Amino acid sequence: MARTVYCGIDIGTYHVKVVIAAPAENPDMPMQILGTGTASSRGMRHGYIIDRNEATKSVKEALARASSSARVQIRSARVGLGGVGIDEIHSTGDVTLTPSGGIVTQQQIDRAMRESEKRASPKLSNRTVIHTIPLEYRVDGQKVYGKPEGMQGTKLAIDTLLITMLTQHHDDLVEAVESSGVEVEGVMVAPLAAALVTLTKAQKTAGVCLANIGAETLSIIVFEDDNPISIKVLPTGSADITNTIALSFQIPLPEAEQMKRGAVTGSEIPIRKMDSIVQSRLKEMFKLIAAHLKTIGRAQLLPAGIVITGGGSGMTSTQEIAKAILKLPSQVGQIGHMSRSATVDATWAVAFGLCKWAYADDMIEKSSSLGEAFSGFWDSIKRGIKNLLP
Repeated sequence: MARTVYCGIDIGTYHVKVVIAAPAENPDMPMQILGTGTASSRGMRHGYIIDRNEATKSVKEALARASSSARVQIRSARVGLGGVGIDEIHSTGDVTLTPSGGIVTQQQIDRAMRESEKRASPKLSNRTVIHTIPLEYRVDGQKVYGKPEGMQGTKLAIDTLLITMLTQHHDDLVEAVESSGVEVEGVMVAPLAAALVTLTKAQKTAGVCLANIGAETLSIIVFEDDNPISIKVLPTGSADITNTIALSFQIPLPEAEQMKRGAVTGSEIPIRKMDSIVQSRLKEMFKLIAAHLKTIGRAQLLPAGIVITGGGSGMTSTQEIAKAILKLPSQVGQIGHMSRSATVDATWAVAFGLCKWAYADDMIEKSSSLGEAFSGFWDSIKRGIKNLLP
C-alpha cells in the first residue's frame, strides 16, 4: 500500500519553501519530513505576485527539489498565503432557534456563521474570506463555554473573526501554484499555519503573540483561550534593516546582509555602529507590534508573551529588544513535536504547518472537512491536531 504523503508550499517574498511529510509508522510519533525544497522567489513583492509566470517558475523549482529529496511525485498540496493583503474583520451573526424547536444544532451554528459573513459584506469589496473562526457563542445573551450544540434557547449568536485577503492576490497565488502542475487542495494564511507547529496549547490558552519577521513583511497573530483573536501583516521586514546598513555605510547589499547576520567580512565598520542600526530598526518593528496589541486591548496582557520566528528572528538581541519594548516574556520560536532527525528550523514552520493541517484534515470526518467548509474551521483544526500530539 502506497504511503500517504502531504505537501505544504510557503510562498514568501524572498523564498519559496516546500515540505513533504508523512505520518510516522507509529501513530504516537511525530510526522516525518521526507524532503524539503527551496528556491528564490521571483515575481513577488510584499507577499503578493507582480509577475505570475516568474512566480510559477519559482514554485516549480522548489517543488522539484523537494520531490527529488523525498523521492515522491507531488500532485496536490496545501498553500500558505501571506502578504500585506491579509486583514481581519470582526463580525457577529445571530439566528432564531425556532426552526430547530429551540435546540442548538450544527445547522443553526452554520447559519449563524454565514450570517456573520453576510453582515460583514460591506467591508468585503474585492476581498475573499479565507477563514471564518468562531470566537464566542451566546444562547439568549448568555456566553457559552465550549460549543453550544444541544443547548436550548430562542436565539443563538456567534462572534467571529473573518480573515480576508485581496481576491486578486489570492487568485494569483493559487493560479501560480496550479500552473506548476500541482492541485491546490486548500489555502491557509501563513501566520495561522506557522502557529500550528510553533505554539503549544498552553501558550495559546494563556495568551500569546506569534510574530514572523520576514524579508518584506512582519506578520502578527494573537491567541487567547486557544483561539486566534487577531491577525495583522505589516509592510516591513528584515530587508529594511539590510537596506539601512547599505545606505548608512555605502556598502553593497550582499555585504550588508552578511554584516546584519554577524558575519565577519573584513570590514572596518565598528561593530557598535552596526549593532546600533540593527537594534534601532528592530525597536521600530516591535513598537508597531506594541501599537497593535494596544489597539486590541492586549498590551502587556499576554502571559505567554511573544514568540518570534522568520528569517529576522536570528539577529542579535532580537529577543531582548522584544522583551524591553513589549514588556512581555520573549523567546525565539522552535518547531515542536519534531522527530530528532529533523534538520529544519522555524523558518520552515509555515510549510510544515500546512502538512500537519492536511494530515489533521484526514483525521476528522469528511462531513466536517477543513477543505470543504469554513464553518467550524478552528474547531476542526483543534480537533484534528489534538489527535497528532504526543
